[in-house]
Amino acid sequence: MKKKVTIIMATYNRSHFILESLLSIQNQTYSEFECLIIDDGGTDKTLEVITPILNKDSRFKFLKRPENYTKGLPGCRNYGIDLAKGDYIIFFDDDDIVHPQNLELCTTELNKNKVAFCRYQREVFFNEFHYNFDYSKEYSSFKVGVNDVGSILTHELPFNSCAVMWKATCFEKNRFAEHLMYAEEWELYSKIISSGFEGLSINKCLFYGRKHANSNTGEFFQNNPVRMASQADAVILVVQNLKEKKILTDSLIQYFITISIGFKEYNLFNRILNILDLSIFARLKWIFFYQSYPLRLPIYKIKKRFK
Repeated sequence: MKKKVTIIMATYNRSHFILESLLSIQNQTYSEFECLIIDDGGTDKTLEVITPILNKDSRFKFLKRPENYTKGLPGCRNYGIDLAKGDYIIFFDDDDIVHPQNLELCTTELNKNKVAFCRYQREVFFNEFHYNFDYSKEYSSFKVGVNDVGSILTHELPFNSCAVMWKATCFEKNRFAEHLMYAEEWELYSKIISSGFEGLSINKCLFYGRKHANSNTGEFFQNNPVRMASQADAVILVVQNLKEKKILTDSLIQYFITISIGFKEYNLFNRILNILDLSIFARLKWIFFYQSYPLRLPIYKIKKRFK
């Protein structure tokens, strides 16, 4: 029997995008899936727009987020995880396009390799999407594990929320932090992998993210205070997790402290220091690093340019 995939899609007032996203899921070459569409209290015509698909294809289900799950993307996804019947779980957004081979290739890799997740490439697009897919099944791959957590957190190895298929066992003890309104997948995925789950990354694009100003990422880069505060809170959760697992390196501390410079109004630097519980000497060392970094930044930029 084919393994079942649970697709979890949180949605909120995306009636103008969601139908195209659902059609790209319906066009998957792998058919053994359920798609749980979790509405976060939207007020537009989303249900009306997708009703034809719901009536004709029983794999798609439309559900309202219950009040015992916090409003927002993490709460909707956690509700979907708790309902999921699949062997594998994947998260798709309500405004993106999925490659037709997404589920097929990911399930193939998870079935033939003893790994807990399959990561793949993601590209972005603006305005209209051009349906010109690469159907080749020839690609390279590499293993991903706890030693790659640093690269994941610094985005050298990006782990986009919609670019990974997970075995359901990854979520037996792990959930999204529901108070986070940005960087929730960055926090959760690093926690899962730092717990010892190993996976595979394949070098093929299987997902296309739509770029627009009203997305969570778009709002973050417009300095939306809710998204900015959430990023700061996510950093704190990540630092706590790495410290507990004793895999918090000096280079990662340096990375997080460098990030904290842009989050002064959220007191991120002092919050990080409090978690680290450092000796007086080590504390002074990081205070000096933090305070002197803006003065050293022009030198770093010059060195980077010459490299």
